[in-house]
Amino acid sequence: MFLLHEYDIFWAFLIISSVIPILAFAISGVLAPVSEGPEKLSSYESGIEPMGDAWLQFRIRYYMFALVFVVFDVETVFLYPWAMSFDVLGVSVFIEALIFVLIPIVGSVYAWRKGALEWS
Repeated sequence: MFLLHEYDIFWAFLIISSVIPILAFAISGVLAPVSEGPEKLSSYESGIEPMGDAWLQFRIRYYMFALVFVVFDVETVFLYPWAMSFDVLGVSVFIEALIFVLIPIVGSVYAWRKGALEWS
């Protein structure tokens, strides 16, 4: 027979962590002042009157570099626990981590050779 009472703390945490954000949004929706007008609908540019359209099209290069940064940043976060327990783990885990590191490196070299990371 399953012992579901062992998961009571999990269900309590799940319910509380779901109720708190819902309550925060509900309370702020009730207490927040509602004042709609042309000033509220205009975009904010550090106190200066906005000039031109608020929707600017950015070059895709910015997103490419940001994506490469995020990939390597997340990879570093995943490698940190592995590095802390490296002496306990065996050779097979070292090979897995090496493959884990090589996949983004090979992808970056491929993108570099294709010219996707060129700025001009």
